Amino acid sequence: MSDFNGTIIDEFRSNGGFVKTAGFGDNLILLHTVGIKSREPRINPLFALPDDGSWLVVGSAAGSPKTPAWVHNLRAMPEVDLEVPVDGTVVGRRATVRELSPEERDAAWQRFLGVSDGFRKYTETAEGRRFPIFRLTPVDR
Repeated sequence: MSDFNGTIIDEFRSNGGFVKTAGFGDNLILLHTVGIKSREPRINPLFALPDDGSWLVVGSAAGSPKTPAWVHNLRAMPEVDLEVPVDGTVVGRRATVRELSPEERDAAWQRFLGVSDGFRKYTETAEGRRFPIFRLTPVDR
């Protein structure tokens, strides 16, 4: 895990899901996966948009032309664990994973563009890569 991710994860957990670093605020979740090749546990802090009781996350890798490893893990796993902010505290949730269809993805992408200019900038460095978007839906809702 990078030092930046470790800092974000610590701040997330210490502040009830609020992250001042890089202006994330309360728009993060922690995604827990297991590496499909390494079998090692992974935690990724991800910008997430709430969507009707679920969360949408985008595999942007900060505009890299390469798809982030966690995307491959999500595609291989029907369920994952999350840490999410709820009323000033962090709670664990089990969630199902579904990659959005191209049409759903395009509509969701517009939502991401509407909340952060960073996503628009990522398209400039991604060398044409279309970022996958996933819906994470709690199984206990």
